[in-house]
Amino acid sequence: MTPVLLAIACLLTVTLGYVGLCAASPFGDCRKCRGWGFAMKTDRKGRAKRGKDCRRCHATGKRIRVGRWLYNRWARIYRAGTH
Repeated sequence: MTPVLLAIACLLTVTLGYVGLCAASPFGDCRKCRGWGFAMKTDRKGRAKRGKDCRRCHATGKRIRVGRWLYNRWARIYRAGTH
């Protein structure tokens, strides 16, 4: 197999894998709070305690994946155009 065909096959495999991931699990952990829903702080003794709620995910700890967001946007535009 030539290097070009191998690169195309790898790219296709990664793309289809991501599409499958977005279909099976459309939500991933928030990158800012790492899925906790809030920031971790430490008190003066060094013990961990809960901080403020995450503003990015609104304290849910989840975010919609980019691929799923694009699919939802495409589906919404397609439905709006066919009616």
